[in-house]
Amino acid sequence: MASIAHPAVEVPQVTVEAPPVPLLPDLPVAFVIPAFNEEDNLPRLFADLEQRPRLFPEGSRVFIVDDGSTDATAQLVEQYEGGLPVELVRLERNQGPGAAFREGFGRALEVMPAEGYVVTLEADTTSDLDALPRMLAAASNGAHLVLASWTMVNVSRKRQILSKGAGYVFRHLLGIEAETVSSFFRVYRTSTLRHAFAHYGADLMRERGFACKAELLANIARLGADIAEVPVDLDSDRRVGKSKMPIFKTVAAYARMLARQRRQGAVEEGA
Repeated sequence: MASIAHPAVEVPQVTVEAPPVPLLPDLPVAFVIPAFNEEDNLPRLFADLEQRPRLFPEGSRVFIVDDGSTDATAQLVEQYEGGLPVELVRLERNQGPGAAFREGFGRALEVMPAEGYVVTLEADTTSDLDALPRMLAAASNGAHLVLASWTMVNVSRKRQILSKGAGYVFRHLLGIEAETVSSFFRVYRTSTLRHAFAHYGADLMRERGFACKAELLANIARLGADIAEVPVDLDSDRRVGKSKMPIFKTVAAYARMLARQRRQGAVEEGA
């Protein structure tokens, strides 16, 4: 089995009692943010990021991936004149988060240095950016991938059940110790993403829908990555509009992806 090409470091789960961490990341940060019909949320997202200039060391970028929106999402990004280093990555038709993340990662890895951080988050402002310094600190201290472990506030019962159920299944069927496996809000080392794409190619994220992030987590975990979790509040009341996650299609995608992961695991064990 291939392994991440840098030393593994044991990273404990970060808790709310952790000591203060530096507010300034030590390496450039690329934000990869998929957006589908988010014209009502993007101005608030830009404002949230603008209020945190310390998250943007020299060389940092913000990539908004317009996933075939039919509203003014793309125009808002193109017309942005604020202080953020924003770039539009545009898909001509709606293809789902999996395709959007692949395009965004590809563009980010083209311009990022060998070592840096890639931050993914929701465009609808439900990600609590106040938690990002702690997540970046965990990556700086050795974690290859840092997950936001959701504490859900004002979130539908169906969404809570799906999230907790997915975490339970991952822990028991795939042996991946993670509470939240589907959240967009994560920090990756650029070297970890490059290694994962080099190893898996197009198979790194075969799922087009919201199960893509769970699939990406499973594949990176199989490479021996050190994974940390940071408790983060998820408040759906911050969002304008409804969640775009189709619950039943996502459940079916999880089942398909888990079956594929178990087959692949069996093949690797027998090799």
